[in-house]
Amino acid sequence: MLTSELQYDLPSDRIAQSPAERRDQSRLLLFDRNSGKIAHHLFHELPDLLPPRLSILRNDVSVLKARLPGVRPTGGKVECLLLRPSDPPETTWRCLLKPGGKTAKTGTFGLGDEYYAEVIESLASGEYLVKFDLPKDSDPPALAQRLGSLPLPPYVRRPADHADEKRYQTVYAKSENRSAVAAPTAGLHFTPQILKKLNEDGHTIHDLTLSVGLGTFRPIETEKVEDHPMHAEEYFLTPSTKSVLRDTSQKRLAIGTTCVRTIEHYLGTDDPNINSPTRAEAQLFIRPPYSFLGVDHLLTNFHLPGSTLLCLVAAFLSPGKPDGLPMLKEIYAEAITQKYRFFSYGDAMLIV
Repeated sequence: MLTSELQYDLPSDRIAQSPAERRDQSRLLLFDRNSGKIAHHLFHELPDLLPPRLSILRNDVSVLKARLPGVRPTGGKVECLLLRPSDPPETTWRCLLKPGGKTAKTGTFGLGDEYYAEVIESLASGEYLVKFDLPKDSDPPALAQRLGSLPLPPYVRRPADHADEKRYQTVYAKSENRSAVAAPTAGLHFTPQILKKLNEDGHTIHDLTLSVGLGTFRPIETEKVEDHPMHAEEYFLTPSTKSVLRDTSQKRLAIGTTCVRTIEHYLGTDDPNINSPTRAEAQLFIRPPYSFLGVDHLLTNFHLPGSTLLCLVAAFLSPGKPDGLPMLKEIYAEAITQKYRFFSYGDAMLIV
């Protein structure tokens, strides 16, 4: 497949810059793969649109205030974006620095009034290894929560504000899982009321944790899709969630592409320790004609042209077959005509 085939024309006014006034007032496009029909709804109608008695998988990761303002010894400003911990000690992280070159030469930069960080190494990927000088009872995520700001996606053309601290997190995000630099956006539409209704309707809800990285925004830059080096993201599964994934008696709904990657990666591996937690890295590039191992239905947002997420959704529209991309383009064209809002703060699509 050529990467150029993943392009589509999206008017700039369809890129959502802010969330809907209420989470469950986002629009919801329903696509039935059996009939090929599209229907238009609001998100609060979701419980009435689902098949009965599903196992629903959601990503309970929390977005870190990963964007840290710093000052070089010369007085110049630098921005440090926390990505993920490096090898122990936990005070050393892989980061992006902006601007990078001067910071790497000077070696250090200040954070707030009392902390500083040291650049240890400049990596070929464009990332930096940064060691943070912090008290023993602190770590970089704790510092970021005090001094940092949320890293909104690059297509949101405004700085993060106080409202984003609530709306760019799911209502079920767990503070102890504060490790993502991007939100699992399909989950942003849920409210406690919808979750309660799903439970009352006989569905079961299960958590997994995948630390969403900046790779989720990275476009495919190779001429052929197959040549793209897929990014890796760490995930964590409890024994109870693993048991659900190994149980084939119930159909599964994945809330977002992060859940799909986690589920499919885990089910594609042998697990000799089913009764112990699993921590692993998913580096699975799902694209047509992929055959899914453990996802029956998908809730997702509308994704960027030329992205790996677009490939995943195309594969899900027609599992095991190569014709998912033309179907996806038809659905997206309809969504654009109907004035749906796209990307992280936009509307959602349910594929059954």
